[in-house]
Order: sequence, then structure tokens, then C-alpha cells
Amino acid sequence: MILRAPPPHHHHTPTFLNGATADECFSRSLLPSTTPSTVVCAAVKGDSSNHQSLSGVVFEPFEEVKKELDLVPSVFHQSLARQEYAEESEATINEQINVEYNVSYVYHAMYAYFDRDNVALKGLAKFFKESSEEEREHAEKFMEYQNKRGGKVKLQSIIMPLSEFDHEEKGDALYVMELALSLEKLTNKKLLKLHEAANRNNDVQLADFVESEFLGEQVEAIKKISEYVAELRRVGKGHGVWHFNKMLLNEGAAA
Repeated sequence: MILRAPPPHHHHTPTFLNGATADECFSRSLLPSTTPSTVVCAAVKGDSSNHQSLSGVVFEPFEEVKKELDLVPSVFHQSLARQEYAEESEATINEQINVEYNVSYVYHAMYAYFDRDNVALKGLAKFFKESSEEEREHAEKFMEYQNKRGGKVKLQSIIMPLSEFDHEEKGDALYVMELALSLEKLTNKKLLKLHEAANRNNDVQLADFVESEFLGEQVEAIKKISEYVAELRRVGKGHGVWHFNKMLLNEGAAA
């Protein structure tokens, strides 16, 4: 609506333009006039003009919107964003956050072990430090997603990891890499469990989030660490581990 008001001390009669387009109202409002006047434009529904019409009508919310409005919580501590988000999905995401933090904690312990002066395998130390950081980033992604969907992040206890990794038969490098492979497979299993929960609750968005952000990357990590295990089984515990360590130091890859 375009309104041109006169000075307060003048009496006037408003002029109504029914069925006018926005352009017509604008042009009319700019016409010179010796008598102050008010121009009120109201477009008619079904106007055949190509210009966008001014409806002049205030619509009540649709019935569907009214139903959704009734579902908006009024209690302060309840999420306003939550919609079609099952409690099972929320609980499973909190479980996955705990898995990611536990794996990150173990990888950090491995980093500390290989960084010792009497172990001095800097390539393995770097690899597991980067792996630890990546798992923590995964946990944070799930925390952000939990908040986005209106769930509540509930952090749980994480278990104290090992601090010694030297295996009598396998040595430290092979033993640790086999342990890492088992952890990656466990993480993948938990991700698939989360995906199943999303499917059970018809949560397409959650299923897409797990697929696009984690499942493909997890399969790649399992493949890469499987190759590292195979290589370490070939080289044994001696000088070959030193060469493998150098390869990781130059490659800079993370699980």
C-alpha cells in the first residue's frame, strides 16, 4: 500500500484506486497536486496484470500452520527447533559422541607413547596425534548436529587408555596399528547402528548426515589402516619399522 498523507491542518478526502498495480500506485503518488490528498491503493485478487499486485488482504495462518503453532513449546528449557526427532536418535548420537571421544583418547595415548625419547618414532606419533584430533572433530560435529536438531548433548565418562604398547611378539608399531584398525571398525559399527536408528524413525535428514559426513570416510580409514597392518607384518619389528615410520612422517596421513 502507498500512502501519501497531507499536513495535519488540512482536511481532505482519501482517493482509492481499486485494482491498481504497484507501478500505477507509485506513479499516481508522484503526480503534482495543489490539494493535499491521500492515495490508498488496493489491488483486486485475480488481477491479470503481469506486475505483482498488492493484495491489501491480511491472511490468517493456514490450518496446518495453526497445528504446528500449537506444538511450539512455551517452556524456556525446551528446544524450539526440535521436529520429528526421536528420543532413540538423540540417545544414539550421544553414544556416538562418547565413542568418538574414547577413540580420540586412545589415539592421544598412542601419540604420547611414540613421542617418548626412548621410542622416538615421530612418524607414528604424528599419525596418531592427527588421528586423535580428527576423532575429536567428529565428536564435535555430532554435538553441533545434536543441538541443531533440538536434542541435548549429554557427555559421558571416557575410559583411561593404555600407556604402554610394546607387545612381546608383534612389537609396538604393529600392535598399535592392529588396535587402531579394531577401533576404526568399532566406530564404523556404531555409525551403522546410528544409521539404523535413523531409518527406524523415518529420519531421512539424520540418515543423510551420517552417510554424507562419516560412512564413506570411515571405510577409507579402515582400508588405509588395513594396508598399514599388512606392511608392518611384512617388515617385522626391526629396521623395517624405522622405514615405515619415515614413510608416515613424510606422508602425514591420518585415520
